[in-house]
Amino acid sequence: MIENKAINRNTYDQVMLPIYAPANFIPVRGQGSRLWDQQGKEYVDFAGGIAVLALGHCHPVLVNTLKQQSEKLWHISNIFTNEPALTLAQKLIDATFAQKVFFANSGAEANEAAFKLARRYAITRHHPTKTRIIAFHQAFHGRTFFTVSVGGQPKYAEGFGPNPADIVHVPFNDLDAVRAVIDDRTCAVVLEPIQGEGGVTPATMEFLHGVRELCDKHQALLIFDEVQSGVGRTGKLYAYQHYGVQPDILTTAKALGGGFPISAMLTTDAIAAAMETGAHGTTYGGNPLACTVGCVALDIINTPEVLMGVEKRHDMVIQALEKIDQKYGIFQEFRGKGLLIGAVLKAEYQGKAKEILQQAAEQGLILLSAGDSILRFTPSLIISEDEITEGMMRLDMAISRWLNK
Repeated sequence: MIENKAINRNTYDQVMLPIYAPANFIPVRGQGSRLWDQQGKEYVDFAGGIAVLALGHCHPVLVNTLKQQSEKLWHISNIFTNEPALTLAQKLIDATFAQKVFFANSGAEANEAAFKLARRYAITRHHPTKTRIIAFHQAFHGRTFFTVSVGGQPKYAEGFGPNPADIVHVPFNDLDAVRAVIDDRTCAVVLEPIQGEGGVTPATMEFLHGVRELCDKHQALLIFDEVQSGVGRTGKLYAYQHYGVQPDILTTAKALGGGFPISAMLTTDAIAAAMETGAHGTTYGGNPLACTVGCVALDIINTPEVLMGVEKRHDMVIQALEKIDQKYGIFQEFRGKGLLIGAVLKAEYQGKAKEILQQAAEQGLILLSAGDSILRFTPSLIISEDEITEGMMRLDMAISRWLNK
């Protein structure tokens, strides 16, 4: 394949809205857990498209599935239903607490639907003033106006005018803080079982069980945003299954399509009944292409082999990070579950995560941050042990050169 050499990183600055700061290189090909850029340089990918590519780049089964479906049916709108959407919905119901499913295209859209459903349910089943949403500092729920307002990072909501009302933020993992603000006007408590963008911070067992009890006491819905933590990322199909706490609504996206855009909101029959025809909608949500790929991705991921393999790979990453820390002493702690891992930099290196990421890329390793002071690892769930070893060697070299530059 001949690449278009007229297109380069400078083209971005000329033609794209300046809301991202992409890397200086442009990836053009991916296979498994490796990427190649326009110059042919090869990278080990520890980012996985930000927890999206759960089966790596261009998994052959997903590729073949997409090719086959592309010759049958792409899009028909929600004037009709379609077989792949119904099949995927049934698979999600069989694998979770859910009884009803709504498909969309992104995590933000799934969360938007969840928040609207929670308010509609509370208003129609209880009273019109039961509209307060409790959310958490450092949470991230998407970039629509509603979801960015529920998210607990004000920088993403500033500068766009008045936010939607009746949203309260409290510290994560602080049950007393929730207890202090929840009342009979609360329609929902919204949280990530593991805060991703906010620092790869898992909820404690005590916290989640306590929040569930408070929601039950005040007839509020418990919403789990599992956009990043779901679909095998933590070693369970969904992170709530680690805790023994069942949400009322769950959102899922990212890895659900293995790289093809799709999201879903899951809930129960009783809560879903608050919606009627026309109460919500989406043009592309539940389209046959996305749902066909989602079916196959889910079938591959939701197996003992893959889920148990996540735990093994977690241990490999942590052990390698510990060895690196023994050499350089730059990490304060490691946290997360499965292959959603955060390496927190020590105080003297706070704010330097992006510098390490840039040096890692120079060494042929693609890595993420979660804020300015945490390195984040979200590789493919089936990344090979050799690739983990090689990627960690490249990280070692990057840190060595960064410290000695």
